[in-house]
Amino acid sequence: MSPKESRSPAFEFLAPMIVGCALFMEMLDSTVISTALPAMAKSLGEDPIKLNLAITSYLLSLAVFIPISGWMADRFGARTVFRSAIVIFTMGSVLCGFSNSLPELVAARILQGFGGAMMVPVGRIIVLKTVAKSDLVTAMSYLTVPAVLGPVVGPPVGGFIVTYYSWRWIFFINVPIGALGFMLVTWYIPNIRDNKIFPLDLRGFLLTGLGLAGMVAGFESIGRGVIPASIIMCVMATGGVCLALYILHERRIDYPIIDLDLMKIPTFSVATLGGGLFRMGIGALPFLLAMLLQIVFGLSPFASGMLTFTSAAGAMLMKVTAPPIIRRLGFRSVLIGNGVLSAFIMMSYTMFRSTTPHYLIVFALLSGGFFRSLQFTALGSLAYADVDNSMMSSASTLASMAQQLFLSLGVAIGAMLLHLSLGAHGGGHLNTHDFMPAFMVMGLLALLSSVLFIPLEYHAGQEVSGHHRGVELSHTPQTVTEAD
Repeated sequence: MSPKESRSPAFEFLAPMIVGCALFMEMLDSTVISTALPAMAKSLGEDPIKLNLAITSYLLSLAVFIPISGWMADRFGARTVFRSAIVIFTMGSVLCGFSNSLPELVAARILQGFGGAMMVPVGRIIVLKTVAKSDLVTAMSYLTVPAVLGPVVGPPVGGFIVTYYSWRWIFFINVPIGALGFMLVTWYIPNIRDNKIFPLDLRGFLLTGLGLAGMVAGFESIGRGVIPASIIMCVMATGGVCLALYILHERRIDYPIIDLDLMKIPTFSVATLGGGLFRMGIGALPFLLAMLLQIVFGLSPFASGMLTFTSAAGAMLMKVTAPPIIRRLGFRSVLIGNGVLSAFIMMSYTMFRSTTPHYLIVFALLSGGFFRSLQFTALGSLAYADVDNSMMSSASTLASMAQQLFLSLGVAIGAMLLHLSLGAHGGGHLNTHDFMPAFMVMGLLALLSSVLFIPLEYHAGQEVSGHHRGVELSHTPQTVTEAD
């Protein structure tokens, strides 16, 4: 089937589902490895703390190459880059599975990170340029599910594989998923590319890549007690200087790799910054819940993962209900009201005890998964509501950079608060009270994000939401240029 033939109403839902499956593979892999680190360290004869380099190297590779993803999609075609990203990510997975030393594993994870950096923003570009804006909320509801599913499915899958099989299968399971994704993209996704090909902003790429990598590396190291604080501050300062230099550089050239004029679009800027605060609150949740359930409550990794998996069920339920909710209430009301509700649900996790009935924990996690996923769907749709088609690639890249920074900062804050709370009573073993400050602060960050949505106009993004529109919105996709 050719891309032209595939452009039926069903295609507008098929494209985000195909892209979503590839993103799920990336999200699953990035979280499942945490559960397997002790077993991997034993197998490779390494210190588990040193093996954390397998996670850090992936995140740094992701940070370095995200800025160039939009330019590559415009230059070589979104389908070409997306397929290549799937192949590179899958090859990296295979090499991880066959690794017999830490250097081999780190090199394979860097290759995986390069593939992942292309998959996320380029996959979003495909959806943004092939789906009509009137169908964007529904499309984004499919894309937000992997973001919620990955962190909660990862622990039980990792726990099951490590318990009953070899840790190497954590990486080998990506092979059939990658092969299927490659074929589906080839059959059903058009090779969208920009009519105007601009020269690569090499200096901008270096500044943004190094800047993002420095900030992410610093955030990832805070609160772990492995790297001296002075070195962490130097790394973060270097990253901050690079990003500041890029802002100056971007003003002096005609074709910057990341167009910061996007932040002048009210809906994009508020979704990026307000959504960033919300993601900071969400970022540490999988880490905090896993620590609480396993270390304090004494549950096995698999049992803990099955409990947290209930938030994924809430996310799946959201997929059906998000479009009518946003259509009825509009973006502003949903982002403010749902953001407040999500924040209080997060703060309610401070009441979890080892004696808390599991059905109450399940209910709290289920409802939390639903409302958080609704917030992500609204944020992802509103961000691109007023972005011109010619700027979609740059917008997707900038949004991916911001999300990576905010998520890393959220995890860093959660880990630091846990470390400080533990130190406040002289160290020793973690207890339930140590998690209370972290859950409260994460909830307050999410609550603060709702304040940023108050200035939004009542009908902001109505072309996308369909809020208070008297006529049926057109289902004609945006005009795109295809190249085979």
